[in-house]
Amino acid sequence: MKTLYKWTVEDYHNMIESGLLADKSVELLEGNIVEMSPEGIPHSYTCQSVSDYLRELFKGKASVRDAHPITLDNSEPEPDLAIVRLPKNIYAQHHPYPEDIYWLVEISNHTLAKDLEEKSLTYARNNIAEYWVIDLVNNQVVVSTNPQGNQYQNKQEFTTGTINTLAFPNVAIKVSQLLLFK
Repeated sequence: MKTLYKWTVEDYHNMIESGLLADKSVELLEGNIVEMSPEGIPHSYTCQSVSDYLRELFKGKASVRDAHPITLDNSEPEPDLAIVRLPKNIYAQHHPYPEDIYWLVEISNHTLAKDLEEKSLTYARNNIAEYWVIDLVNNQVVVSTNPQGNQYQNKQEFTTGTINTLAFPNVAIKVSQLLLFK
């Protein structure tokens, strides 16, 4: 039986700094360096449109980061969107940590199983309060909340209406601004 080496976040940072991972589209997930899928047009368009929309809604309240790393226990994934606390300049010294994150968004077309299973486990274990998957396959937004252990206790699916986040319950986010290919 083979034993795979598990990389630490520090190991991963050292590889990045050394240039070993230059020009490679990878992320650290559960101690494994995994290749990231290339973005198709629906994914890219949705990501840009949703980030523009959320930036407008949360101007002065939160920062919306597009496909940039976050630092977790044994992972450094690059979620499509991370809505994080201000001020933005705190991220000049480190990527956002779990306590900096209001919620994460993955836009999923070809990576639906990975986003709903693997990433959900990682985010729940790191106590990310809220995790959304914009499911382009089934035209829905899956909102996961109440992390306990390795899983989210509450999951809701939205195809219409509005979503109110835990961090900003008075801000209504229109599902129609998230599902652009209905």
